[in-house]
Amino acid sequence: MKKLRQIVNDIKALAPEDSNELGRLLWLYICYSPKMPLRLAQEQLLQNAEKNSLKVNDEYFAGKELQFNTFKWGNGSNKLLLTHGWGSKAVDFSELIEALSTIKNLEIIAFDAPGNGSSEGDLSNLLLFKQAVKAIALHYGKPDVVIGHSLGAMANIIALREMQITPSLLISLTPLVRLKENFEASMDALNIPPVNQKAFLESFNAKFGVPASRFTLDNWYNFDAQLNHWLAFDSNDVVSPYTYLEKFLANHPFIKINNYEGAGHDKAIKSPVIITGIIEAVNSALN
Repeated sequence: MKKLRQIVNDIKALAPEDSNELGRLLWLYICYSPKMPLRLAQEQLLQNAEKNSLKVNDEYFAGKELQFNTFKWGNGSNKLLLTHGWGSKAVDFSELIEALSTIKNLEIIAFDAPGNGSSEGDLSNLLLFKQAVKAIALHYGKPDVVIGHSLGAMANIIALREMQITPSLLISLTPLVRLKENFEASMDALNIPPVNQKAFLESFNAKFGVPASRFTLDNWYNFDAQLNHWLAFDSNDVVSPYTYLEKFLANHPFIKINNYEGAGHDKAIKSPVIITGIIEAVNSALN
């Protein structure tokens, strides 16, 4: 978090005419994922995990393969994958992992995405999250249940589509719906002028070969009513506004939606009522 604060301070201290340096700092601001220390309960949870590391290729930032860390609890025949959101890590799901551990015959797999938590990488992006999900499915086997939070929910949908996997249950918690608009909101928070925002989005297109607007749930979601998709949101979410989600849900009315007002965006993964709903959905899907 200290590094992110420094990036923000550097942006605020820039002279208005220094557009090149602002462009460089905006890449750091958008793509640096802040690291938060482990709590005692999280450390204890990791002590009980079976640890491993896998690799993905980061062609856009590091220009090399990056190791990312995976964690597994249980050895059941039903595999469950947890994908965390931006600025997060596997054990931020600690309360949910503890609750899931009460389900019989379950193998719980979580990971720190490249550039997040304990994994290698200075910067991160949605594509690295997606590659990590695919690497885990290839290494551990097809997951029966896939749970994702925020950016992780979007990464799950893209990875499942590319691998042509339809899990028994997909759970999306306060999913990010539109990446471009998320970038714009982050830049608006620092009062970045429209001309500089436009320049950043153009540089994104140049680096990745596609515009940020390509990364919306609707552009990647090709599932139908055969998918058991359970989605939790807060209609007052300011990170992933309901106005975006509402349009997505209108195109996919078979998704089971659950509005938890007051849950918030980041804290949704810790909400006791949401965790209870998740456990019920997982038990129903696997039994």
